[in-house]
Parts: sequence; C-alpha cells; structure tokens
Amino acid sequence: MASPAETAPPADAGEPIAPFPWVAMYHSVGDRSDDPYRITVTPERLAGQLRWLRRRGLRGVSVRELLAARAEGGGKGLVGLTFDDGYADFVTAALPLLHRHACGATLFVLPGRLGGDNVWDPRGPRKPLLAADGIRHAAAEGVEIGSHGLTHTDLTRAGDRALTAEVTRSRALLEELTGAPVDGFCYPYGAVDDRVRAAVREAGYSYACAVDPGPLTGPYALPRLHLGQRDTAWRLHLKHELHRLRRRPVKGV
Repeated sequence: MASPAETAPPADAGEPIAPFPWVAMYHSVGDRSDDPYRITVTPERLAGQLRWLRRRGLRGVSVRELLAARAEGGGKGLVGLTFDDGYADFVTAALPLLHRHACGATLFVLPGRLGGDNVWDPRGPRKPLLAADGIRHAAAEGVEIGSHGLTHTDLTRAGDRALTAEVTRSRALLEELTGAPVDGFCYPYGAVDDRVRAAVREAGYSYACAVDPGPLTGPYALPRLHLGQRDTAWRLHLKHELHRLRRRPVKGV
C-alpha cells in the first residue's frame, strides 16, 4: 500500500506543506579516546547539547512522537532524537541524561546481533551492543524501539531474500521482544534506494530514517543531522538555523 505522501495530490492543489522536521542522529555515548569513525559523544557533551535544546524552548522526542504531533498540525519546538546501532552505553550513559532533561528518543537496534558488538566497524574499537534485557529496559523507560535491520548490512547491496529478512524479520523479532509495535526503520550506513525504500514500506513500517537521501526524501527516507563531539552551542545554533535553508519542504511529514 502506498504511503500518504505518495498518494497525495500535487503541491499546487492548495494543501499546505510544512518545513521538514529536524531529526538528530547519535550513536554511542561514552569514552572517546579511540573513536576513528567519530560516532561517540561524551556524556558531558550530550548533556550540554540537551541543555542547549531546552534553553531554546526545544524538546527532544522520539521520531514517532514528532511525526504524530506534526500529523495533527503541531510539533513546533519538537526535535527528533535518534540513537543508531543499540550500543549498551545508551542505557547506562544516554538514558539518564534524557530523563534528566525530560527528553525522549528513538533507539534503532539490531535484533540479529543482540549482546554482540560493532563488528561492521573494521577499525574498531569494539563496542558492546544491548542484549534483549537492555532493549526491554529502554522500552519500559519510554524509549521508542526501531529496527536497524538484523545485522547492519548495506541493504542496497543485498539480494531480494536478504533484504526481506533484514526488514521483515527484524521487525517481527523486535515486536516479539518488546511486546509493542515497531513503527520505525533506520537504514544501515544511511544507504537507501527505491528498491530498499519500497521493501521497508511493504514490511509495514510507518517511517524510515536515512542520513541525506536527496531526491528520495520523504516519510520513508527522513534526513537526519549528525550531532557529534565537536557540536558545541555555537555549532548547534548554526546547524539549527541552516536546517531550514538546507531542507526543502515536503508533504507527508
């Protein structure tokens, strides 16, 4: 079944078009002494970024909450916060800070690698991933759990059977694990094309997050802004202001 964005009338039909939502992308929260891929922020830096949001009347929420608010004509002042890969430090380092600053988040996890590590990063360092109990704990604390596929595979290079397993099986496993619907998907490496996007939509997800999907931008290819250790208050201000200029308005979100 096609998404609302794909069945909607053309832009000149008089329907208002909203600016694209601001969705931030994080990975690990912890020690940065060995961080070749720049995927880690320290707890101190994350705390400062969350304080920056709250001082400006912004609040971090899950992507599910953000999109639901926008669908009802609201969402002003909401920023989507996402954490990819399901690192174990989300529960120990990120979650307490989110609670302290009254923020929510979406955690994209890999049910095919529960309790494993980030083997897909050849330069390391090895970082432990959440096991089933950790994911259930995060869900019980109000965190939205989404799928990052089964094994962190570039889906644009996967065969049809592997693609189906990565998007469909991962959703089924997470719904069984958490006992709750899984609405969101996140493309590993941000890699998405028309075939992959269609597979995610057909698997029953309500939305999917990418990084910078270009012309594919829409409910099943939401662009996100990487936030890292270098993003001090001044850089956050610039990114927030430039976001409105960089992202074209679209329908469906």
